[in-house]
Amino acid sequence: MKRAVQLAIIVIVVCTLLPLEVLAAAPLKVGAHGWKVKIAQQKLNVVGISTDVNGKFTKNTERALKEFQKKYKIKITGWLDDKTYDRIINEAFTKEGIHGVTGKQIVSAAAKLKGVPYKFGGKTVKGFDCSGYVQHIFGKFKAPLPRLADEQVAEGIFVLRKNLREGDLVFFSTYEQGASHVGIYAGKGQFWHVSSTKGVMLSSLSEEYWAPRYYGARRVLADFAK
Repeated sequence: MKRAVQLAIIVIVVCTLLPLEVLAAAPLKVGAHGWKVKIAQQKLNVVGISTDVNGKFTKNTERALKEFQKKYKIKITGWLDDKTYDRIINEAFTKEGIHGVTGKQIVSAAAKLKGVPYKFGGKTVKGFDCSGYVQHIFGKFKAPLPRLADEQVAEGIFVLRKNLREGDLVFFSTYEQGASHVGIYAGKGQFWHVSSTKGVMLSSLSEEYWAPRYYGARRVLADFAK
C-alpha cells in the first residue's frame, strides 16, 4: 500500500474517533452557500445587523459579519467561523428565547405534578404524554412550546450534556430514531418526565435505560443564554 494512501486512511480513522465538538468546521467565505449561511443571516437581522437572507455568502454578508465581529470584539475577518457563528446564535437567542421565568421555577412546577398518570396524547393534569407534560409546564408561565417532542427539539439552542442547567429540555430516542421522548432537566443528572408505566416521575440520565438513549438537549430559557 502506498504511503500516501496509508496516511489518508490514518487521518480518516482518527477523525472518526474524535468528538464532533473537536472537529471545527472550516470558515465560510464569500462564494459559499447553504443552510448555515442562511441561519447566520437570519440571526444577524435578529440582532439588528441588516443583511440579505438567501443562504448565499455575498459581499453584503461579509460586511454584516465584519460589523458583528467588531461589535462583539471578535477578530474581524468577515468569515463565518465557528466562534462567530456560535456568538451570533447566542446573541440572537437572548432576544428570541423565553424570558420572565427561571429554570428553578420550571423545575418546581414540574415536580408538583409527580404521579399524574400517563395518557397517550394527554396534555392536562388528568393525564400526560411526555411532550404534553413539557408543553403544559412551560405554558403555565406563558412560555409557548410546540406540541410534539420532535418539534420541541428544534426550539432554542443546543446544549452539551456537561453544560445542562435546570429547565433545559432533554431528549431521548426511545420507540423511534430521533427525539421521541422529552423531559425537563432538574439538576444533578436528573430529569422530570412522563413514564408510560409510572406517570410523572424523576429519573436519572445515568440510569441503565436512559443513558444509551440520550439524544441531546436544548435550552429555551433566555436567562441562560450567556
